[in-house]
Amino acid sequence: MAPLIKEMKAQKKYFNVTVCVTAQHREMLDQVLNFFKIMPDFDLNLMKNNQFLFDLTANALKSLDSVLEKAKPDFVVVQGDTTSAFAGALAAYYRKIEVVYIEDGLRSGNKCSPFPEEANRKMISHLADYHFAPTKLAAENLRKENIRRNVWVVGNTVIDALFLGLRIVNKSGIGNKYTKYFNFLNFSKKIILVTGHRRESFGKPLENICLALKDIAEQNNVEIVYPVHLNPNVSGPVHEILNNVKNIHLIKPLEYPYLIWLIKKSHFIITDSGGIQEEAPALHKPVLVTREVTERKEGVTAGTAKLVGNGRARIVREATNLLKNKNIYKKMADAKNPYGDGRTCARIVKILKTV
Repeated sequence: MAPLIKEMKAQKKYFNVTVCVTAQHREMLDQVLNFFKIMPDFDLNLMKNNQFLFDLTANALKSLDSVLEKAKPDFVVVQGDTTSAFAGALAAYYRKIEVVYIEDGLRSGNKCSPFPEEANRKMISHLADYHFAPTKLAAENLRKENIRRNVWVVGNTVIDALFLGLRIVNKSGIGNKYTKYFNFLNFSKKIILVTGHRRESFGKPLENICLALKDIAEQNNVEIVYPVHLNPNVSGPVHEILNNVKNIHLIKPLEYPYLIWLIKKSHFIITDSGGIQEEAPALHKPVLVTREVTERKEGVTAGTAKLVGNGRARIVREATNLLKNKNIYKKMADAKNPYGDGRTCARIVKILKTV
């Protein structure tokens, strides 16, 4: 949302922008706001350790009601598939305020995978009045659900954010600070970046993924970097299985500029993150997706990403192919990113001026 906020704020003749954050991930949120120099007008501060979806949904909905009462917006813009995005759309609907949905139309086809994101995104779509789809396939998904009015294919704002973020990093003139931050890495070796946090992976699937990472590390001369999510359902098994593997580096979650800098330096990515499935191909980095299904089917079709599930043997096999087979690696790295060209926000703003 950061580049869209900036694009709209730059056009004060047309937009009066109010920013509200739920802050269910305090640390992760604040560093992004600081990096992009965005000051929220409303901060709900809903952070609680290991909170249940019941609590987050109810607290967000109730808090947002008072925000909408004060702000009295003409429309509410939500993005993505988080519970906070769903609560934002539902609160606006209850107040009879029009909803603008960014990144609309993503579907895995399984309401429990990812959980609860697949259900969130479907419900937001049917609450929304204006639908900005990242790809033609996403727009087609909406048509299949009889959502046909006010649908535009514009690309995804996450690519705008990536390019804007890299420009900020490059302009800072302090590239050395990133190298120093990762001074524990040997950049003469191939770097594999790993992220994983989805609820559907909790338990045995995450254990299998960790065992696969251990095999990859022990069988290859590589450096694996794993910024470990703060959720104890993730951090517990990850540290238990991988803590003593010498070329696996378990680190705290990365601030956004450090993450995109490291994506650019990595050989390839192993992830269950939706955003990284879109960001990494923009930088020509292959992605192995540790899920059974993905709503980012366009990446799989284009060849920028490959679904590898959570089976230990398959993850090891596909990672080894990328490390050992130059043709397989080149084919994925050179595939065209289907998620956008960095001009999505300009297209959205141009359309919103007319509604």
